[in-house]
Amino acid sequence: MTTTVITNIGSLVTNDPSVGDGSPLGLIENAAVVIDGDRVAWVGPATDAPAADTAFDATGRAVIPGFVDSHSHLVFAGDRTAEFNARMSGRPYSAGGIRTTVAATRAATDAALEVNLLRHLHEARRQGTTTFETKSGYGLTVADEARALRIAAAHTEEVTYLGAHIVSPDYADDPAAYVDLVTGEMLEACAPYARWVDVFCEKGAFDGDQARAILTAGAAAGLIPRIHANQLSHGPGVQLAVELEAASADHCTHLTDADVDALAQAAATTVATLLPGAEFSTRAQWPDARRLLDAGATVALSTDCNPGSSYTSSMPFCIALAVRDMGMTPDEALWSATAGGARALRRGDIGTLTPGARADLALLDAPSHVHLAYRPGVPLVSAVWQRGVRAA
Repeated sequence: MTTTVITNIGSLVTNDPSVGDGSPLGLIENAAVVIDGDRVAWVGPATDAPAADTAFDATGRAVIPGFVDSHSHLVFAGDRTAEFNARMSGRPYSAGGIRTTVAATRAATDAALEVNLLRHLHEARRQGTTTFETKSGYGLTVADEARALRIAAAHTEEVTYLGAHIVSPDYADDPAAYVDLVTGEMLEACAPYARWVDVFCEKGAFDGDQARAILTAGAAAGLIPRIHANQLSHGPGVQLAVELEAASADHCTHLTDADVDALAQAAATTVATLLPGAEFSTRAQWPDARRLLDAGATVALSTDCNPGSSYTSSMPFCIALAVRDMGMTPDEALWSATAGGARALRRGDIGTLTPGARADLALLDAPSHVHLAYRPGVPLVSAVWQRGVRAA
């Protein structure tokens, strides 16, 4: 295999506190990284770097692990521009929300859905994302949910079955029958393509008992639970996530002290994934990251990229929002967008730049990772390596 040394790195984020400055980011100044095939082979001071087959000069710029986007909804058709415009104009609007996207997605061909998915993946990769999770949830029939997962699974190993996004319009008068479908025939058709099972536990979607039934059935089929929890109001989602040892409780906007304590006590098992793009796009209350971090919870940041409530694929943008409006430091936000996302996906091979980790990294056109929050909206990612290959 060919080896490559990226040298003359001004500031290298490894996310390994045993190296460099000893911080959670494991910062090494004047550093180098050696890539061997698809893995990191060595990190350390540039003056000590071993020889390699090829070299890349970072010219004093910063290198960070590739972003790990652990929550997105990328298999869809259409958009909801009118809904967003109405919301930002302060007018009441009832366009059907998720149901609008369900109708468009059902009507789309497989090819059209895949083209749209790939467009968003390329967009995210150019901004430094090297691992992404994505969900079904815009089909809500057995055939449409299964095809969404099949399309997604061709492009990522982190695929989530979200038949329980909302109650299908076809079952509006019989939600119990839809839960039976989601936990029965639909699950059977979808499980072969997915690693995870998810549910939107919220008023107007699925209550605690329904969510427990759906996640338990998914787990019995070999899928690992995660959950949309406490986004629009306080509810049972966070407590259910901890009870079922879900990999993540996502959104976590409306939390009681008991919820925060539960997430802190389950920090090794259940990650609190915060999605600031949703609050930005809906003018909703910001999640209190500071409260969670100070309590000892493990926090991840993700985009929640979807056509309705968070139509962004930019992890740098979410980092800037988390620093500005959620009480995070630039160091905490970057860790949460890389190593935190890896924790939410229960992955030990991504989100870090240490020997043996997957060689996923981004070169910033800046001397420090702090510029991601310091210069919001500026396209700072100038190069991306994914699995050891220059990808952008």
